[in-house]
Amino acid sequence: MRVFISRFVWAVLYFLVLTVFGTVGYVVLQGWSLHDALYMTVITVTAVGYSEVLPMTAMGRNFTMLLLAGGITGMGLWFALITSFIVELDLKDVLRRRKTMTEISKLKDHVVICGAGRTGRQIMEELLSLGQTFVGVEHDSKRVQAVHELYPDVLMVTGDATLDVHLTAAGIEHAKGLVTCLNADTDNVFVCLSARDLNPGLTIVARASEDETVDKMYRAGADHVVSPNVSGAIRMASMLLRPEVVSFLDLASRSPGLRLRMEQASIGPDSRLAGLTLMDARIPQQTGLLIIALRKLKDEKHHFVFNPAAETRLDPGDEMIVMGKPEQIAQLKDYVRA
Repeated sequence: MRVFISRFVWAVLYFLVLTVFGTVGYVVLQGWSLHDALYMTVITVTAVGYSEVLPMTAMGRNFTMLLLAGGITGMGLWFALITSFIVELDLKDVLRRRKTMTEISKLKDHVVICGAGRTGRQIMEELLSLGQTFVGVEHDSKRVQAVHELYPDVLMVTGDATLDVHLTAAGIEHAKGLVTCLNADTDNVFVCLSARDLNPGLTIVARASEDETVDKMYRAGADHVVSPNVSGAIRMASMLLRPEVVSFLDLASRSPGLRLRMEQASIGPDSRLAGLTLMDARIPQQTGLLIIALRKLKDEKHHFVFNPAAETRLDPGDEMIVMGKPEQIAQLKDYVRA
């Protein structure tokens, strides 16, 4: 962009110098007034050439031919500059989209975020802090630009998330999760339907503004539905009745010096912790994490065990709910897999 600005400045200076040169030349050679000389210069430089303002001498006609050659040359350069500027913009856009598509095609187990409004950008910030790769889908180019200004390296697909082609462009077939937070509930329902059809194993989280659409989203394929109205009401009631608890959670999750997270970790069949008790696993000693709950499979149903005892056994398929810093959580996942 800076290169084109400097070129445009030089082109403008060229025409200014040529105009001054022609005006002074007509005043000196023809003895015309400043206004007549300027008018003759302008119609000659721009190749309009209505007619000679006043009778002209042979010297004046030679000067006009010289001025006309300079004007045509300048106009050619000016149009070439504008054309190259337009082509450069289109080429940059094409190359950027091609680069984005290439990077998306390499992704696996990423998250697709449909909608880049305030909620979508907040989700992006949260996933970035957790190191989770994701692709955003947004039809509003201004919102896409706003995201790139905040997070230059974020992969974005510009298009309507309710259309399969744009979900496919975001790598929905290889994604592990999708969040749809579009403005209209009907659009979120369409996204759930399309996403479930394109990737049956996808985990889908949808936002519902109206209570009556919650059940529809579940029927459309959503695994989890979040209602901002309900969540906001619960938070407001909690701030009224349990202000210190809310303050602690805000401090733990948002304070730069104390950034705690609640995370889950799975116990796989090959995990080193499978078959051990919590006492033998020594997770707090190894990672510094706090184990809040266990999600265990019993009678073909999952049950939560809150504040599990030290003798609780870790079986394959169990999910641990822990709380700690991001680096401690990453250490736990390595420890569980080892």
